[in-house]
Amino acid sequence: MKRLWRDRGGAALVEFALVLPVMLLMGMGLCEMAYQAYMQAILTGAVQKAGRDSTVESANTTTIDNAVLQAVKNINGNAAFVSGYPMRKSYASYGYISPESFVDSNGNGMRDPGECFTDVNGNGIWDADPGVSGNGGAGDTVLYTASITYTRLFPLGLWLGWGKTATLSASTILKNQPWAMQTTTAAATVCT
Repeated sequence: MKRLWRDRGGAALVEFALVLPVMLLMGMGLCEMAYQAYMQAILTGAVQKAGRDSTVESANTTTIDNAVLQAVKNINGNAAFVSGYPMRKSYASYGYISPESFVDSNGNGMRDPGECFTDVNGNGIWDADPGVSGNGGAGDTVLYTASITYTRLFPLGLWLGWGKTATLSASTILKNQPWAMQTTTAAATVCT
Protein backbone atom coordinates (compact mmCIF):
# COMPACT_ATOMS: atom_id res chain seq x y z
CA MET A 1 0.00 0.00 0.00
CA LYS A 2 2.85 2.43 0.88
CA ARG A 3 4.51 1.67 -2.44
CA LEU A 4 1.33 2.60 -4.36
CA TRP A 5 0.95 5.82 -2.37
CA ARG A 6 4.48 6.97 -3.28
CA ASP A 7 4.22 6.11 -6.98
CA ARG A 8 4.18 9.36 -9.11
CA GLY A 9 4.25 7.74 -12.56
CA GLY A 10 0.94 9.16 -13.83
CA ALA A 11 0.98 12.52 -11.99
CA ALA A 12 2.09 14.53 -15.02
CA LEU A 13 -0.74 13.09 -17.10
CA VAL A 14 -3.33 14.00 -14.48
CA GLU A 15 -1.88 17.51 -14.10
CA PHE A 16 -1.89 17.96 -17.86
CA ALA A 17 -5.53 16.84 -18.02
CA LEU A 18 -6.43 19.47 -15.41
CA VAL A 19 -4.50 22.30 -17.10
CA LEU A 20 -5.39 21.53 -20.75
CA PRO A 21 -9.00 22.84 -20.73
CA VAL A 22 -7.94 26.10 -19.13
CA MET A 23 -5.12 26.56 -21.62
CA LEU A 24 -7.42 25.79 -24.56
CA LEU A 25 -10.00 28.33 -23.35
CA MET A 26 -7.30 30.96 -22.89
CA GLY A 27 -5.88 30.23 -26.33
CA MET A 28 -9.27 30.44 -28.02
CA GLY A 29 -10.07 33.63 -26.12
CA LEU A 30 -6.83 35.29 -27.19
CA CYS A 31 -7.35 34.20 -30.80
CA GLU A 32 -10.92 35.53 -30.74
CA MET A 33 -9.77 38.90 -29.35
CA ALA A 34 -6.97 39.16 -31.92
CA TYR A 35 -9.39 38.27 -34.73
CA GLN A 36 -11.89 40.88 -33.53
CA ALA A 37 -9.13 43.53 -33.42
CA TYR A 38 -8.12 42.56 -36.97
CA MET A 39 -11.75 42.76 -38.17
CA GLN A 40 -12.08 46.19 -36.52
CA ALA A 41 -8.93 47.41 -38.27
CA ILE A 42 -10.18 46.19 -41.66
CA LEU A 43 -13.60 47.81 -41.11
CA THR A 44 -12.07 51.10 -39.92
CA GLY A 45 -9.77 51.27 -42.94
CA ALA A 46 -12.62 50.49 -45.34
CA VAL A 47 -14.87 53.12 -43.72
CA GLN A 48 -12.14 55.77 -43.92
CA LYS A 49 -11.59 55.01 -47.61
CA ALA A 50 -15.36 55.11 -48.20
CA GLY A 51 -15.54 58.49 -46.48
CA ARG A 52 -12.79 59.89 -48.71
CA ASP A 53 -14.41 58.43 -51.84
CA SER A 54 -17.78 59.93 -50.85
CA THR A 55 -16.51 63.52 -50.75
CA VAL A 56 -16.58 64.02 -54.51
CA GLU A 57 -19.68 65.17 -56.39
CA SER A 58 -19.94 62.12 -58.64
CA ALA A 59 -19.68 59.59 -55.79
CA ASN A 60 -21.76 56.44 -56.25
CA THR A 61 -22.71 55.64 -52.65
CA THR A 62 -24.00 52.15 -53.44
CA THR A 63 -20.67 51.13 -55.00
CA ILE A 64 -18.77 52.69 -52.09
CA ASP A 65 -20.93 50.87 -49.50
CA ASN A 66 -20.50 47.57 -51.33
CA ALA A 67 -16.71 48.06 -51.30
CA VAL A 68 -16.81 48.43 -47.48
CA LEU A 69 -18.75 45.19 -47.13
CA GLN A 70 -16.49 43.37 -49.58
CA ALA A 71 -13.37 44.42 -47.65
CA VAL A 72 -14.81 42.79 -44.53
CA LYS A 73 -16.16 39.76 -46.42
CA ASN A 74 -12.63 39.09 -47.72
CA ILE A 75 -11.74 38.25 -44.10
CA ASN A 76 -15.04 36.67 -42.99
CA GLY A 77 -17.44 35.53 -45.72
CA ASN A 78 -20.41 35.63 -43.31
CA ALA A 79 -20.06 39.35 -42.59
CA ALA A 80 -23.09 41.57 -43.25
CA PHE A 81 -24.21 45.11 -42.54
CA VAL A 82 -26.31 45.32 -39.38
CA SER A 83 -29.01 47.56 -40.86
CA GLY A 84 -28.84 46.95 -44.59
CA TYR A 85 -26.40 49.74 -45.48
CA PRO A 86 -24.12 52.19 -43.69
CA MET A 87 -25.53 55.45 -42.36
CA ARG A 88 -24.66 58.88 -43.76
CA LYS A 89 -25.62 62.11 -42.02
CA SER A 90 -24.68 65.52 -43.35
CA TYR A 91 -24.18 68.74 -41.40
CA ALA A 92 -23.53 72.30 -42.61
CA SER A 93 -20.52 72.53 -40.27
CA TYR A 94 -18.32 70.35 -38.04
CA GLY A 95 -19.65 72.24 -35.02
CA TYR A 96 -23.19 71.02 -35.70
CA ILE A 97 -22.35 67.37 -34.99
CA SER A 98 -23.86 67.60 -31.53
CA PRO A 99 -27.26 68.33 -30.02
CA GLU A 100 -28.63 71.78 -30.78
CA SER A 101 -27.75 74.12 -27.92
CA PHE A 102 -30.55 75.37 -25.67
CA VAL A 103 -31.14 77.59 -22.66
CA ASP A 104 -31.78 75.31 -19.68
CA SER A 105 -34.10 77.63 -17.74
CA ASN A 106 -35.00 75.16 -14.98
CA GLY A 107 -31.51 73.59 -14.68
CA ASN A 108 -32.65 69.98 -15.17
CA GLY A 109 -30.13 69.26 -17.96
CA MET A 110 -32.87 68.49 -20.52
CA ARG A 111 -34.50 70.64 -23.17
CA ASP A 112 -38.11 71.22 -22.09
CA PRO A 113 -40.96 72.84 -24.08
CA GLY A 114 -40.72 76.62 -23.95
CA GLU A 115 -36.93 76.71 -23.56
CA CYS A 116 -35.14 78.57 -26.36
CA PHE A 117 -32.74 76.67 -28.61
CA THR A 118 -30.52 77.33 -31.60
CA ASP A 119 -32.08 75.73 -34.68
CA VAL A 120 -29.06 74.91 -36.87
CA ASN A 121 -30.86 72.81 -39.49
CA GLY A 122 -33.87 75.07 -40.00
CA ASN A 123 -36.59 72.52 -39.23
CA GLY A 124 -38.14 74.53 -36.38
CA ILE A 125 -37.79 71.79 -33.74
CA TRP A 126 -35.01 70.95 -31.27
CA ASP A 127 -32.87 68.02 -32.41
CA ALA A 128 -30.53 65.86 -30.34
CA ASP A 129 -28.87 65.12 -33.71
CA PRO A 130 -29.44 67.93 -36.26
CA GLY A 131 -27.93 65.92 -39.12
CA VAL A 132 -29.78 65.28 -42.35
CA SER A 133 -29.77 61.75 -43.81
CA GLY A 134 -27.69 61.40 -46.93
CA ASN A 135 -24.35 62.48 -48.38
CA GLY A 136 -25.15 66.20 -48.30
CA GLY A 137 -23.99 68.80 -50.75
CA ALA A 138 -20.86 70.76 -51.58
CA GLY A 139 -18.85 71.71 -48.51
CA ASP A 140 -21.10 69.79 -46.07
CA THR A 141 -19.57 67.73 -43.29
CA VAL A 142 -20.61 64.08 -43.50
CA LEU A 143 -20.59 61.48 -40.72
CA TYR A 144 -20.28 58.02 -42.29
CA THR A 145 -20.94 55.03 -39.99
CA ALA A 146 -20.89 51.33 -40.88
CA SER A 147 -21.85 48.54 -38.49
CA ILE A 148 -21.22 44.91 -39.38
CA THR A 149 -21.94 41.56 -37.83
CA TYR A 150 -19.89 38.43 -38.37
CA THR A 151 -19.69 34.85 -37.11
CA ARG A 152 -17.15 34.29 -34.33
CA LEU A 153 -14.20 31.95 -34.93
CA PHE A 154 -14.73 29.75 -31.86
CA PRO A 155 -17.79 28.64 -29.87
CA LEU A 156 -16.23 30.34 -26.83
CA GLY A 157 -18.68 33.23 -27.23
CA LEU A 158 -21.62 30.86 -26.84
CA TRP A 159 -20.12 29.30 -23.72
CA LEU A 160 -19.66 32.74 -22.16
CA GLY A 161 -23.10 33.96 -23.23
CA TRP A 162 -21.83 36.40 -25.85
CA GLY A 163 -23.67 34.83 -28.78
CA LYS A 164 -22.59 33.23 -32.04
CA THR A 165 -21.97 36.54 -33.80
CA ALA A 166 -20.07 39.72 -33.00
CA THR A 167 -20.94 43.28 -34.03
CA LEU A 168 -18.41 45.99 -34.87
CA SER A 169 -18.86 49.61 -35.87
CA ALA A 170 -16.62 52.31 -37.38
CA SER A 171 -17.21 55.98 -38.22
CA THR A 172 -15.42 58.75 -40.04
CA ILE A 173 -16.16 62.44 -40.49
CA LEU A 174 -15.10 64.25 -43.65
CA LYS A 175 -15.99 67.46 -45.43
CA ASN A 176 -17.33 67.22 -48.98
CA GLN A 177 -15.23 68.90 -51.62
CA PRO A 178 -16.45 72.35 -52.73
CA TRP A 179 -17.73 71.30 -56.16
CA ALA A 180 -20.40 74.04 -56.04
CA MET A 181 -21.60 76.81 -53.78
CA GLN A 182 -22.57 75.42 -50.38
CA THR A 183 -26.18 76.02 -49.41
CA THR A 184 -26.53 76.60 -45.70
CA THR A 185 -29.34 77.35 -43.35
CA ALA A 186 -28.66 80.22 -40.99
CA ALA A 187 -28.90 79.22 -37.34
CA ALA A 188 -31.85 80.89 -35.62
CA THR A 189 -32.93 81.13 -32.01
CA VAL A 190 -36.34 79.50 -31.49
CA CYS A 191 -38.44 79.56 -28.31
CA THR A 192 -41.20 76.92 -28.38
